[in-house]
Amino acid sequence: MNGRRWICLSIFVVGLLCASGAHAQAQSLQKTRLTSLPGRPLPVVSAEMNGTFAKFGIEVEVNPAPNSDAMRAALAEGKADIAHAAVDNSVAMVELTGADVVIVMGGEGSLNELFVQPDIRSAAELRGKTLIVDAVNTAYALQMKKILLLNGLQAGRDYDMKPYGATPQRLVAMREHKEFAGSMLGPPASIVAKREGFVSLGSTQKLIGPYQSYGAFVQRKWASEHKDTLVRYLAAYIEAQRWLMSPTNKQKVIELMMKESRIPADVAAETYGVLIESHDGYAEDARFDLDGFKNVLKLRAEVEGQWDGHPPAPEKYYDSSYYSEALARLKGAK
Repeated sequence: MNGRRWICLSIFVVGLLCASGAHAQAQSLQKTRLTSLPGRPLPVVSAEMNGTFAKFGIEVEVNPAPNSDAMRAALAEGKADIAHAAVDNSVAMVELTGADVVIVMGGEGSLNELFVQPDIRSAAELRGKTLIVDAVNTAYALQMKKILLLNGLQAGRDYDMKPYGATPQRLVAMREHKEFAGSMLGPPASIVAKREGFVSLGSTQKLIGPYQSYGAFVQRKWASEHKDTLVRYLAAYIEAQRWLMSPTNKQKVIELMMKESRIPADVAAETYGVLIESHDGYAEDARFDLDGFKNVLKLRAEVEGQWDGHPPAPEKYYDSSYYSEALARLKGAK
């Protein structure tokens, strides 16, 4: 065999081995399916971009839901393994449908504000109006009900609520339909709304207090049967959130926000400041805010009359063991 043929054969063999290795690695990745609202969680986007999921031996299929009803249904029907959304959705699944689901991680506090049309200046002017929400009996709709109760307005009696979808869709609806008087909006939609002249009647932080908003929840049976996959996923998510919150990555994160949310640079920069630099949005290590979650339960008890007004212990809805194991795995990986 001459030298040229030997080189060609060597290149072919090496290429074959590399392809075989890549195929074997792809086959060995543990796969999981994710449903989320609204859009794809930014830590998930960064984990995909930076190879963090592959590093922890998992492959994640992401299917954002158009609204919380579809998101909850996907999890309940086994079409998704993990859900990312406001964790009150998990509580609602347990209490309203009897689903055996559990929260396994936090992630974000609530930065929502009640925004109304530019010609409205007070909550009193919402009497007789229609306000839009994702769903009338979960999460941010309960925030709205509480804020308006503080102003003497009761849903169904003094104003109507109309389900309309996730936050981005609601902002579009308020632009196009002036009869939709208001909605709860968070960044970046809240930042865009303010710039367009919509009026904020107050934030959840000031009017309600700490609130555990975004987090991950799963079916207990799936978590028990796929513990290793879940722990790997949580570890990758935590590492991705650390990357997002590192000041050295600020410009990359802003560019990621621009691309993912389709927003201009100045809106993305302000969103970054609110979500990350203010320490009121993204939680360090995607930790679960127990006090904020107690407030979630308190809110549901007050405005929905759940549990005859007396919320149960938060441990009924949250299992910290998977998150704790994910943190331990991250420490061991250093």
